[in-house]
Amino acid sequence: MTAQTEDVLTTAAGWMAEGERVALATVTETWGSSPRPPGSQLAVTASGRMAGSVSGGCIEGAVAEAARETMDSGIPQLLDFGVTDERAWEVGLACGGKLKVFVEKLS
Repeated sequence: MTAQTEDVLTTAAGWMAEGERVALATVTETWGSSPRPPGSQLAVTASGRMAGSVSGGCIEGAVAEAARETMDSGIPQLLDFGVTDERAWEVGLACGGKLKVFVEKLS
């Protein structure tokens, strides 16, 4: 486990202790150009706080939106961003990378 991962989990645990609803996004797979390696994490609260990083740029906004959906539904999601995806340009993967991110509600 990296220091960045430990910091994200520690921060997420602190937010939960404060009564926040929290979701955790984890990079599960990358291919080609990707700013963050597998295992990178992003914690998101229902109130909009974020810690960590799964990619940067617009992808993090899309992941945060999915995290809020997961907090509401309780249903985990596997997000797939890549050059073959119509949203690749929109979310910032125009340079040829692919990225899978697993999003789960923490409890």
